Amino acid sequence: MSERDLTGVGELQALLGQGAEFEGTLVFQGRIRIEGRFKGEIRSDDVLILGPSAQVYANVQVGTLIVRGGSLTGDVRATRLVELYAPGSIHGNVAAPQMFLDKGATLDGQCTMLPAPVEGLAAPGQGEPAAG
Repeated sequence: MSERDLTGVGELQALLGQGAEFEGTLVFQGRIRIEGRFKGEIRSDDVLILGPSAQVYANVQVGTLIVRGGSLTGDVRATRLVELYAPGSIHGNVAAPQMFLDKGATLDGQCTMLPAPVEGLAAPGQGEPAAG
């Protein structure tokens, strides 16, 4: 794993290889990598990796998106992190609490920084009243 890998998930659960094409809705757990062509919708709480030959036309809602090349056309919502490495591109809006954008990568859309999720703590006004 790279030093920037904040996902905590090591193994690939599935691979859509170069030359493969798929159209539809992809829902998964764990970590998957797309090297081929995908059209539709992608949803997961885990990690999606787009390789150098990936061509994805989809709205993506994942925990972490790592674009290591290839292109994504569609809106992205990540609950943890988006990493975009050159020569990769995203053509759509991105919403995530953290984003890494490599020099030479292309983001053609708006970027919205979401609040980072805090696990195990209730938001103010929820749960137990504050001591005071």
